[in-house]
Amino acid sequence: MTLTFAGTLDHAAVTHAVDLLVDLVSAPEVAAAWDSESALPAMTIGGLVRHLVSQPECAVEFLRAESRPGAETVSLMDYFARVDWLHAPVDSPENTSIRDEFNAMAAGGQPHSNAILEQSRGELPAAIAAAGPTTYVPWQDCALPLDDFLVCRLVEIVVHADDLATSIGRPTPSFADEVRDPVIALLAALSVRRHGQDAVVRTLARSERGGGPISAF
Repeated sequence: MTLTFAGTLDHAAVTHAVDLLVDLVSAPEVAAAWDSESALPAMTIGGLVRHLVSQPECAVEFLRAESRPGAETVSLMDYFARVDWLHAPVDSPENTSIRDEFNAMAAGGQPHSNAILEQSRGELPAAIAAAGPTTYVPWQDCALPLDDFLVCRLVEIVVHADDLATSIGRPTPSFADEVRDPVIALLAALSVRRHGQDAVVRTLARSERGGGPISAF
């Protein structure tokens, strides 16, 4: 499947999405339950917050970094074909290592995560404006078109904001259409790859014939 947002993404939508995280990650309910388990099994609320604020943080870092010479630029779907955690069981090292890393990184508490979010919010618009046409992703040793890289960060933000809101009993932030539309398009494409056309179309369009899971992850 060919899917790209290159040249079509509203860059202001990225900063809008990050702005909506402020009230959520700084909520008193988060501080009160920092070391408690989140809606994600064995991941603490603190670890989830730290993972969430790492999205704008790593966006700034990667947008400013130089690409590795000769790095292959890949499509979104080819990129996700390389992502090991997506194809591994939830209790596999590919997934538990991410969980454990961010649980440990949450040791600084809510004030540390709030400070990371505040700094990255301030730096993100300029980092996007100065970025080149592609962004190198060292995790997968490849590059993505700038807008496709930013949509990957938006997926992480939207999905994990919902995880966090669910964990503390707060409403999920209401993201703008400019954020939701590319996120849903990418999740739908990943769902089709994982479950097939029929399962996705029937579940979305025909409740009497749906019923099976169509989770993208």
